Amino acid sequence: MSDSKLSERLYSLDALRGFDMFWIIGAEEIWHELHKSTHLPIFEVLSRQFTHPDWNGFAAYDLIFPLFLFLAGVASPFSVGRELEGGKSRREVALRVIRRGLLLVLLGVVYNHGFSQLLPISEIRFPSVLGRIGLAWMFANLIYIYAKQRIQVVFFGGLLVAYWLLLKFTAAPGFPMGDLTMEGNFASYLDRMIIPGKLYLGIHDPEGLVSTIPAISTGLLGILAGTLLRHGTQTKARKAALLALAGVVSLALAQLWSLDFPLNKNLWTSSFALQAGGFSLLLLALFYYIVDVLGYQRWAYFFRIIGMNSILIYMSSVFIDWHYTTKSLLGWLAQLGGSVMGPVLFVLGMLAIKWVFLKFMYDKKIFLRV
Repeated sequence: MSDSKLSERLYSLDALRGFDMFWIIGAEEIWHELHKSTHLPIFEVLSRQFTHPDWNGFAAYDLIFPLFLFLAGVASPFSVGRELEGGKSRREVALRVIRRGLLLVLLGVVYNHGFSQLLPISEIRFPSVLGRIGLAWMFANLIYIYAKQRIQVVFFGGLLVAYWLLLKFTAAPGFPMGDLTMEGNFASYLDRMIIPGKLYLGIHDPEGLVSTIPAISTGLLGILAGTLLRHGTQTKARKAALLALAGVVSLALAQLWSLDFPLNKNLWTSSFALQAGGFSLLLLALFYYIVDVLGYQRWAYFFRIIGMNSILIYMSSVFIDWHYTTKSLLGWLAQLGGSVMGPVLFVLGMLAIKWVFLKFMYDKKIFLRV
């Protein structure tokens, strides 16, 4: 990728994506290790925030996945939109979007080690984080390509309402209408009927097919935010304020809706989509204001290196044993830090090695694009 193309990118978008990926590639272990080593209440709280609730509820760790999907949507007006403006036909761009979405589904199966050996289909897990991103991003972008902005807004709200009604007035056989337990909800029941292979939790998969419906709205919310940033006539500071306002409204609606439709990442409930969307908008507003409005970019360079190659570092764990690599190169850190700080230093060492790897790829202008 040329320097000119790199300069066209929204710096804050890459920085925020890198901030998100920072936790995905292992930074959350810092809090878990500090909690185990010190047993201090503050680290117990942070450790709990970086652990998914068993079913209903919302923790900071629940934001990481939808934030990435949201940011993929934010990038669409800068990528898909630019292709349309450059003269490519809707059909041509749509086919590329479909190919990318299906390729992400395939990479998700690879990430799940679905092709590691000759297994029967019943032993392969087809749903995945990358698969959810691929399908939700694909459908959100098809809506973006063929629908005007006001129709995109209708789709955003309509999908959330439709999903709420689907789960409110249905249930798995033998369960009361509107049952939202793992066994009784209609989304998990449909997944058990239509998804080949195995589900992550046997009777349920957090990246199931039916719960991709509201995830499309998460992608659409990102597209709407990206459209504001790229085409809005407001000043940059005004755009940041509008993003923040939209985030507050989204959080308020999420709390109201959760009274009837609980926050639940496993089901990607409509209230969860609004909750995650609200925090995503606030984070985007914050990063955009600091990085692109005020111009403070140097501090974000660390995260941008990660964000520029997010798919590569995510997939790297399939082919690279980062724990073994860190132990081989920096195993002495654990001994140096003793029983309290040793595990924390080891995690920091692993993050440093991953960052140096990404920095090398960045300097060589090697980026994994799907």
